[in-house]
Amino acid sequence: MSILTLFVIVPLVMLLGLWLARNVNQVRGVMVAGSSVLLLLAIWLTVEFIQIREGGNTDPMLFTYSVPWFEPLNINYSVGVDGISVVMILLSSIIVFTGTFASWKIKPLTKEYFLWFTLLSVGVFGFFICTDLFTMFMFYEVALIPMYLLIGVWGSGPKEYSAMKLTLMLMGGSALLIIGILGIYFFSGHTTMNVIEIANMHNIPVDKQNFFFPFIFIGFGVLGALFPFHTWSPDGHASAPTAVSMLHAGVLMKLGGYGCFRIAMFLLPEAAQNLSWIFLILTTISVVYGALSACVQTDLKYINAYSSVSHCGLVLFALLMMTKTSCTGAVLQMLSHGLMTALFFALIGMIYGRTHTRDVRKLGGLMKIMPFLAVGYVIAGLANLGLPGFSGFVAEMTIFVGSFENEGVFHTTATIIACTSIVITAVYILRVVGKILFQQVADPAYEKLTDATWDERFAVSCLIFCVAGLGTFPLWVSNVIHGGVEPIINHIASL
Repeated sequence: MSILTLFVIVPLVMLLGLWLARNVNQVRGVMVAGSSVLLLLAIWLTVEFIQIREGGNTDPMLFTYSVPWFEPLNINYSVGVDGISVVMILLSSIIVFTGTFASWKIKPLTKEYFLWFTLLSVGVFGFFICTDLFTMFMFYEVALIPMYLLIGVWGSGPKEYSAMKLTLMLMGGSALLIIGILGIYFFSGHTTMNVIEIANMHNIPVDKQNFFFPFIFIGFGVLGALFPFHTWSPDGHASAPTAVSMLHAGVLMKLGGYGCFRIAMFLLPEAAQNLSWIFLILTTISVVYGALSACVQTDLKYINAYSSVSHCGLVLFALLMMTKTSCTGAVLQMLSHGLMTALFFALIGMIYGRTHTRDVRKLGGLMKIMPFLAVGYVIAGLANLGLPGFSGFVAEMTIFVGSFENEGVFHTTATIIACTSIVITAVYILRVVGKILFQQVADPAYEKLTDATWDERFAVSCLIFCVAGLGTFPLWVSNVIHGGVEPIINHIASL
């Protein structure tokens, strides 16, 4: 058995422990123990992966393991990781760990909440470790289904509407995915569903690639907030409880970009080259539209939600540029945005829990009242607008440098338009920070509010450490990612 299977087994054991737990303290104990094990496993996996690569191993996937599951259709439980998968697993473990502490006081139905939260993490980890199309799709669905209940039961605002809208749109994307996956399977010869083997065979006719590529790319793009299929995202973010927003924007949306790159572009390379211009137009709109929409919002969660549309659009934009530098930047952006947006949603949830409002117009003077949370918000904002020293700067610079490597008037124009999002992001971030933190106290009742508790400080500090660490020492992460990106880009470029 591969060490990777533990990323599925540990959450399943956590589910059993939560089911047997008799009180809230036992539930919290199971979550802390399980999420800590997952984080330690992810750190060990990352270190071991780096050491193996430095030792000269150039296999496309490491820690591989495969066992037949349903032989009539050549379905196997196949796992393996490259540099892209490793950093996504590390990101997921960080968000699950910090999300546990951000949900420390969740009520009501604490036990049931963590059961669904853990089931969602099963799907996320399973998706990133699998290399078989069927099992990837299965874990993808497992990751989506809990979102309906997590938002519909424990959310706020129009939570039932938001949960239903999110579920229906993502299920629509899943319907497109299953068509695309079956098309890849049948036209590649019915012999395997293994991603690496299908890519190596490369026997899908170009006309069939052109037909099925939009199904796969749009199917995953719905989760990646591809315009105009992004409308579920702001409502879902705004209504979700804090830790669910963290996991939703920090990890779940990354399944979209990962799937577009690993499946759509890798397995259908000629179609990716032929049709990329169409999706480049859509992703450029996502980048600018998301940033402009964030400027006119007054709800803190909606501001961050539309910001996520912009930043996730930047991920798909960079992937479609199809240079090694831009695709490395895309994965860096997935990691950076996952950490930044988790930090943002954690802080917004903590502020809302005290003030009972997310309306920018009703907030003010929070730096005086809750300095720890206010400083954390400033750091998250500076990282989001790309200040050097934080993860956002490293990711966006890599994306834009790599995008300019793609010569041609069309690609250069698209890159220049996408670059305007940097300025727009600075506008809405600085406006919000100035209004809610540094103006006069908006309500005398706020004077009695308290600052962050120990569990909130711990979660926020962990995320700040990661955002600053990635921005200060990006080279090791970049090297790991580049090793995973290079074979895919070489495969696409060679055709």
